[in-house]
Amino acid sequence: MTIRSMTINDYKSVYALWLSCKGMGLNNLDDSEDGIERFLKRNPDTCFVAQVDDKIVGVIIAGNDGRRGYIYHTAVNPEFRKRGIGKALVDKALSALKDCGINKVALVVFERNENGNEFWENIGFSKRDDLVYRNKAISEIIRIDT
Repeated sequence: MTIRSMTINDYKSVYALWLSCKGMGLNNLDDSEDGIERFLKRNPDTCFVAQVDDKIVGVIIAGNDGRRGYIYHTAVNPEFRKRGIGKALVDKALSALKDCGINKVALVVFERNENGNEFWENIGFSKRDDLVYRNKAISEIIRIDT
């Protein structure tokens, strides 16, 4: 397995990977090719893919606002899970964020995503019960649940 920086040329493979992972929540704007291209331009050093024999089997989308790091859409092909790929991607992204001067990282996981929540807890991400997550769409977003 190799881990390398993600480029927009990886989009079709990455999107197919996301769709193969139960519990992913995608939307038509942020997760479109244009949306991911904007994110990669803003965060060129913190997004990675894992490859096995030239096939993308894992991805992590991470970025920062200059103060906090954020992890989005981490996924490993179900056929390649339990091999350390997810942990290796997280470690790579955390190292890249640290190199950007980021000291704390946050992420959101759907409560119903049991596999995702188990993964994040197992690698040391704690659940916060003292916060209320809020958002507001300022453009019409269509959610694509897998």
